[in-house]
Amino acid sequence: MARLQAEHVYKVFGRRPEDAVRRLEDGASREELRADGTTAAVIDASFSVDEGQIFVVMGLSGSGKSTLLRTLNGLLEPTAGSVRFDGQDLTSLSDKELRKVRSEKISMVFQHFALFPHRSVLENAAYGLEVQGVPRAERDKRATEALHLAGLEGWEKSWPDELSGGMQQRVGLARALATDADLLLMDESFSALDPLIRRDMQDQLLELQKTLKKTIVFITHDLNEAMRLGDRIAVMRDGRIVQTGSAEDILLRPANDYVASFIQDVDRSRVLTAGAIMVDAGEVLGSTAEDGETIRTAEEFLAATPATVHLDTPVAELFGPCSAGTVPVAVVDADGELAGAVPVRRLLSVLSEGGQAAGTAGRADATDTDATDTGAAQTRTEARASEDATPTGGKKAEPVGGKADADGKKTAADREETAADGKADVQPDGKPDGMTGGRPEDKVIAGA
Repeated sequence: MARLQAEHVYKVFGRRPEDAVRRLEDGASREELRADGTTAAVIDASFSVDEGQIFVVMGLSGSGKSTLLRTLNGLLEPTAGSVRFDGQDLTSLSDKELRKVRSEKISMVFQHFALFPHRSVLENAAYGLEVQGVPRAERDKRATEALHLAGLEGWEKSWPDELSGGMQQRVGLARALATDADLLLMDESFSALDPLIRRDMQDQLLELQKTLKKTIVFITHDLNEAMRLGDRIAVMRDGRIVQTGSAEDILLRPANDYVASFIQDVDRSRVLTAGAIMVDAGEVLGSTAEDGETIRTAEEFLAATPATVHLDTPVAELFGPCSAGTVPVAVVDADGELAGAVPVRRLLSVLSEGGQAAGTAGRADATDTDATDTGAAQTRTEARASEDATPTGGKKAEPVGGKADADGKKTAADREETAADGKADVQPDGKPDGMTGGRPEDKVIAGA
């Protein structure tokens, strides 16, 4: 059952945003609006996230993914459309009601940690609980448990500047977990980390998810990260969601040339499974076994196959078995029943350069595919150039303060990606208690 639903969400910055939405609905392009001084950051975005699911929104810088994330908890108010969490329309709530939802049900983990330098690791992790008014003893207990879950046992009394980047991000994750929020919003939370630390944090998140089963919306521009973490993935381009599906759906059935070019460098062997690439077992019947006998039944095939693998076996583990003989590898389900087979030719076809992605572009079961995206293929080089050319600066926000959407209304699409990275992940208008705990000479500044 869907816990989070976004329906026809638009976010437009500039003059007369409601008029801009009507123009977009009538077929106006993003470029036409930009010529009039209006920026359409999110255009007609619709999706749902089931309970316990990691939903990844992926796209290049400037595609609108971070703006979309901020509409999900009211940090930015949608220009049009609705956002529902547990059936409650967040866009219809008063400011007070929205603050309560953000402090109790929704937590946010930002890219740049947003730790208070004058507070200890434990105090940082307990900050969301402090805003909720939880007594000191209970919040310290819950924050300590969250730090242990995040792998920071023994670091409770340390200061943020004594921690590595990966450890600081773990504190941010612990702060979100301590509130026991039902929904976690993670905005490029691992992208500032070194590759090895980033992978370690991905492993940590996946391990925690096995136990906690949180509903998570994760923003990233890293395709391999999206494929590794996402139960379902939405690909954004120019403010629109151009395809939604599982990692296997997107790899094997890209919606258009843009998606096909975007995924062409993915290591498919680490993403795809035997169940995704197998052929019907009936195709194997009638073939010849190693002893020269004809395979006529499923039982004979299972006896002749060089190996038996499960549906969720990664393709990377099939190379050895597939090369062990001329008979295809058998794929079985959880009950041990024959589900299909993986011939060598199928394995090579899926992994070949361009492979199935280029050959099946435009035939995916995608949602909200933008017709303007089906023109000439955009090369990977162009995609990278677009990403590199996008400004990544923007003012650092205070850890807390002000109206939820105060920063967002000032920014254009090329700045919205990073405009709020310094905000705390509990609620935008909570107030720090000045110099409570730690070193009184430290100023309260954004980030750490």
